[in-house]
Amino acid sequence: MRAGADGSADDTLDTHKVLGFGVGRPAVRVRRPARSPVRTGAVPNPPVMTSGATPSPLERDCFIAALFATMKVHLRYGRTGLDVDIPNATTTVDVLHMHEVPVVPQPQKTVEAVIEQPLNSPPLSALARGRDSACIVVSDITRPVPNKVLLPPLLRCLEANGIKRENISLLIATGLHRPNVGAELEEILGAEVAANYTVINHHARADEEQQFIGETSNGAPAFIDRTYLQADLKILTGLIEPHLMAGYSGGRKLVCPGIAGWRTIKVFHSPALLEHPRATNGVLDGNPVHQMSLEIARMAGADFILNVTLDEPRRITGVFAGEMETAHLAGVEAVNKMVKVDIGAPADIVVTTSAGYPLDTTFYQAIKGLVGALPAVKQGGTLIMAASLSEGLGSAEFAQLCLQMGSVEAFTQKLLDPDFFVFDQWQAEELVKVLRHCEVMIYSDGVDHDTLRQCLVTPIDSVEDGIRYALDKHGRDARIIVIPEGPYVLPSY
Repeated sequence: MRAGADGSADDTLDTHKVLGFGVGRPAVRVRRPARSPVRTGAVPNPPVMTSGATPSPLERDCFIAALFATMKVHLRYGRTGLDVDIPNATTTVDVLHMHEVPVVPQPQKTVEAVIEQPLNSPPLSALARGRDSACIVVSDITRPVPNKVLLPPLLRCLEANGIKRENISLLIATGLHRPNVGAELEEILGAEVAANYTVINHHARADEEQQFIGETSNGAPAFIDRTYLQADLKILTGLIEPHLMAGYSGGRKLVCPGIAGWRTIKVFHSPALLEHPRATNGVLDGNPVHQMSLEIARMAGADFILNVTLDEPRRITGVFAGEMETAHLAGVEAVNKMVKVDIGAPADIVVTTSAGYPLDTTFYQAIKGLVGALPAVKQGGTLIMAASLSEGLGSAEFAQLCLQMGSVEAFTQKLLDPDFFVFDQWQAEELVKVLRHCEVMIYSDGVDHDTLRQCLVTPIDSVEDGIRYALDKHGRDARIIVIPEGPYVLPSY
């Protein structure tokens, strides 16, 4: 059963009144856009001072104000956000937002109802009866999953139907990310759940914690966390959103790469899969990354999933529960109605984010914002991203790799060497895909300029500085697209 309703925002441009200045001569005309849930556009005539009588001081002031007119846009950045001024006197500015859909009014009650009326599955209460143990897989700190809403009804159902609390494990799907501990566990799970249930971090590099379950159709060894495999009842939770490699997150991805061993993840993130043209945001059909993830999840087994969709303020817009593939696809269908925004054509300049905290805490994660915006940027254009990078570049391996890339060409040659392998190289590979397409500029107060330059991107002191540089490069009338939510919006045309 799906909770929540579909809908779309009205993308009609609501433009402020066009003001005309001038007496006895053509007016200076400036159009300023009002905010719209989906797109905001300016279709201006560049201010021009015409020949004729000497303009009055008032006319001169109006001309200058029009020439430097800006619109303020709030970007997702860290925990606080970032307000930037986008010049819109001589250019078209489109601000892309997710389509507005109704939110779920009573999320916990909805979860309670949905797990008893799931898609293509018996109720969770029926699945729990007669089982001795359960493993619930949850996303790590890098995903804004509302577990404080999802987990209490889920846990109550399991205990009410005979599974003892001490036999319920919460497994953090870290993939190859670092473990989550202390206050982070409370942030992920809620203080009460973190304190009263067994919580285990997946450790992909600990071979003794994985179990081999066979080979995939492409010859990949499938190693999965023993805690999950040994549970009588296997449940996956998560958030469905666009994903730069697998098309969409959620569902099967909690198994692979979430709780897979490093040998499995090495193939999952290999150039053989990632360089495929369909291994990208918003694509499932023919996507080899999605196909491998799904195949391994089927091999490992999943009795039940509970996934959600979120809007821009991160309120729950849909709850999807039941059989893994059916429920996940239902959620993907709902996400598409929210995140896909028609841009008509790519732009010279794109300003984006990595959706703020927690996705922009490292450069590793923030690359998702760059990849997500790529369809909006012309070949040879300029892509500007604001990301806090409060925890730096990422893992030690990823940081070292970025600092030693040298050039796009040199790193590409490394990737072609079958003997070359470094943990997290796949995210650097995604960065290189972007750099082949366009110039990248980064605003951040978490990583110094010299370090960013070594990562082959151009550091900037402010988003406004980056825009000024890009307008000088592409022309004062260059179109600008702004994506405040970063990878949670899929530009298309």
